[in-house]
Amino acid sequence: MLSSLFGRKEQEEQVKQMGRLPPGQSLTQKFPVLHYGPVPPFNTAAWDFKVFGLVEQEARWTWDEFNQLPRRKLAMDIHCVTRWSKFDTLWEGVHLKDLIDRGFIRPKPEAKFVMQHCEYGFTVNVPVEVALSDAFLLATHYDGRPLEPDHGYPLRGIAGALPSQPHSDNDRYFWKGGKWLRGLEFMAEDRPGFWEQAGYSMTANVWREERYGW
Repeated sequence: MLSSLFGRKEQEEQVKQMGRLPPGQSLTQKFPVLHYGPVPPFNTAAWDFKVFGLVEQEARWTWDEFNQLPRRKLAMDIHCVTRWSKFDTLWEGVHLKDLIDRGFIRPKPEAKFVMQHCEYGFTVNVPVEVALSDAFLLATHYDGRPLEPDHGYPLRGIAGALPSQPHSDNDRYFWKGGKWLRGLEFMAEDRPGFWEQAGYSMTANVWREERYGW
């Protein structure tokens, strides 16, 4: 963890020396809010989460059922494509690999990509290996508390980097985790989500600075 005694510049130099600051990024001590469109309402009785596409059997959970699934707590560094980075962020939620290992989800062998489906039709794509990595989580809590609505309550994907393992091929810009997540679609072929259709990178590796698709 970074020392709270340090100012922003000192903390930024510290993570840079540790190899945790990707190119073109600057450390922030805040948690900026960035998204397209309004914050959706949350209705516990109507909310569900679906897994479909190239799976042996589609799965669906209500909010209460989803919260009974196996859970993890993870610390991650997060890096926004708008060039801010926040370090040692603490998340809690459901990890996709745990669901597969315990038989809740059984992807077909040809499933190579995952599309996150969110409220208002927002979508974002990631390779299966990213979705199964320790740098990706279906998060319900941040810093020990339920997510705030602006940050994706009740559920969002978190794409980041492990503080202990920087420079992984699985490290993605923060937009690769969708806010207000409602489902996952397993796919054989990659296809662009919302921001990818607008010109952002299909792959979005933070260490290769893959921000845009042109």
